[in-house]
Amino acid sequence: MRRIIYDVAVSIDGFIAGYDGDISGFLPEGEHVEAYLARLGSYSTVIMGRGTYEFGYDYGMAPGDLAYPHMDHHVFSRSIELPTDSRVQVVRETWEQALADLKSTEGGDIYLCGGGLFAGFVAQLGLLDRLRLKVSPVLLGGGTPIFAGLQRQVALTLLDSRNYPSGVAYAEYEVGRTTM
Repeated sequence: MRRIIYDVAVSIDGFIAGYDGDISGFLPEGEHVEAYLARLGSYSTVIMGRGTYEFGYDYGMAPGDLAYPHMDHHVFSRSIELPTDSRVQVVRETWEQALADLKSTEGGDIYLCGGGLFAGFVAQLGLLDRLRLKVSPVLLGGGTPIFAGLQRQVALTLLDSRNYPSGVAYAEYEVGRTTM
């Protein structure tokens, strides 16, 4: 069974982006970025919500482009419109079944790219297997929470942690059972 792994930069106060999607508080260079880029090679599939996919437009990506060329792309959205020749698969309905089907197919790990609302949905369903946090030394004060809408307590087991010279702390957790 494939694992869904949320590999994400987060502020100390729990936001993956500041107000209006601002990510300038996250350090764009350093050993923590090199480690993240190396991990990206281990994922064969990427899943994300519409907002995260469209966020790439601000960085030169066009509708229908692959954000990560070596991965199969699945965007979970009821409203996004992409070109018919796009290699990005849009999942419009039966999201829970689509996620379960992805997990049961052959292949490498599944990269949950974001955003916070979609990550909260996946965690709420109990389908998240691992959490990889790059905790940046910044307080954003608001913005996009790491797990928006999550209404369950989720037990985590620390697997690995390290501190980088940049001040970024990395922590990897195995996700345990969810409880009410």
